[in-house]
Amino acid sequence: MLDDSLLDTPEALAEADRRALLRGAAEAGARVRTAARHAAEAGVNNLKPDGRPRAILIAGPGAAATSVADFLGTLAGAACPVIRLAPSGVAPAAGALRWELPGWAGSVDLLLIATPDGTEPGLALLAEQAYRRGCTVVAVAPARTPLTDAADAAHGLFVPMATAPYEHDEQPPVAASAPGVLWALLTPLLALLDRIALLSAPADALEKVADRLDQVAERCGPAIATYSNPAKTLAAELADALPVIWTEGVSAGPAGRRFASALAELAGRPALVAELPEALAEHSALLAGPLAASADPDDFFRDRVEEAPALHARVVLLRDRPLGGLTAAPSARDLALSHDTPISELEPDDGDELVTLAELIATTDFAAVYLALATQA
Repeated sequence: MLDDSLLDTPEALAEADRRALLRGAAEAGARVRTAARHAAEAGVNNLKPDGRPRAILIAGPGAAATSVADFLGTLAGAACPVIRLAPSGVAPAAGALRWELPGWAGSVDLLLIATPDGTEPGLALLAEQAYRRGCTVVAVAPARTPLTDAADAAHGLFVPMATAPYEHDEQPPVAASAPGVLWALLTPLLALLDRIALLSAPADALEKVADRLDQVAERCGPAIATYSNPAKTLAAELADALPVIWTEGVSAGPAGRRFASALAELAGRPALVAELPEALAEHSALLAGPLAASADPDDFFRDRVEEAPALHARVVLLRDRPLGGLTAAPSARDLALSHDTPISELEPDDGDELVTLAELIATTDFAAVYLALATQA
């Protein structure tokens, strides 16, 4: 059960945050600036590419690399296919994972490696395989790891991952869905894809992203009370609910999928994700079934100390388009309320696509962290 008192006690939140998740969320803007500086020092801003790659291949372990591939594919759009290389192996341990290039990959393709670890032998072998095929290799990983040497051997570009001092401690390990990890891996690759004209992320745009992340940290920080804190409010609303995340707009899609993975890894909570308007048909039967709030009315005589409340669905609507545009949001609200299903809504302030995406990610990251701390403390 959610500890409501902990949410409004910053000292208790800090004590419960053994994995420095809140700190990582609060420092997301600073992480973007540091990562952008690392990319510039590595020479990304001085690259003079000869045309666009035929395809971009992305490899890396865990939820962070998956989200990076999702975000880059969304932002690049139809300009170039972005393909995530899924690993194989008998376990998710660094030494057990292996990646393979598709048979068609060659000299006109770009391989991006993104990992918060850097010790994976499988990624070093992938870089070697890419070099033999003639692929260009770019890697983002912690400095002074085996992947540094592998990228050099493949005549590729290595960008040191922006890390915080507390992340170098062995215990507890940094979660792959931690907010700081995502921005440390994503930012240098945004700068790279800007240089090859696949998306727009110049230095001033990345600074705007960092500024928006700072604004979200001020609005959603642990010192802000729940009633005026959108992330704490969302965490409290999801305490005894199954999140059914509906997204609308290009940027909201990957933000919703990122939110679901963060809820699973950080808070241990399942969530369903779908994009509007297809979500209305996809989840209509779910909202009408046993997970609907009206399916099992609260028993007045239930022992509220010994018996946990029944799990019911709650719709979380993430949007990145204005209300005046073409939208399925009214239909989504009507469907949810027709089944007595409560609904939470998040919509970013005005800004370009990258900035609004950053706001949605930051707000939902804070919500996942608060839910994790208040239910596991």
